[in-house]
Amino acid sequence: MADLPNVNIEQINEFKRKANSSEDHSVLMLNLNRYTPEAGYPNGKLYAEYMGVLDQLLSEVGGKILWRTHVHGVVVGQQEINEALGIWYPSHAAFLNLMTAPSSEKNMKLRTAAVEHADLHRCEDYTK
Repeated sequence: MADLPNVNIEQINEFKRKANSSEDHSVLMLNLNRYTPEAGYPNGKLYAEYMGVLDQLLSEVGGKILWRTHVHGVVVGQQEINEALGIWYPSHAAFLNLMTAPSSEKNMKLRTAAVEHADLHRCEDYTK
């Protein structure tokens, strides 16, 4: 199983609770990423490889990137990011399955090299 930095244990426990209950449903994760200089965002080889493996990993758990967009700057606040992604998962269990899916290890290796900082926010699935 891969490890993620800065995990909010309370939220992971909520994911596990929902995943193991009749309350499990689709979920949208808002990913706010700042990439390493080595990633070469948005046109670099490392960034492209990371996105390719991420797409593969998501397909293994039934998820998909609904949208991604370049962030041009901070209007309010102090969080410097390069890209925002909306990633849909069919269930909370599917999100948890990311850590054990076949491409997980390769994804985490690339993520470590390409992503300097990431915040993931659990959101209501707006496709309901």
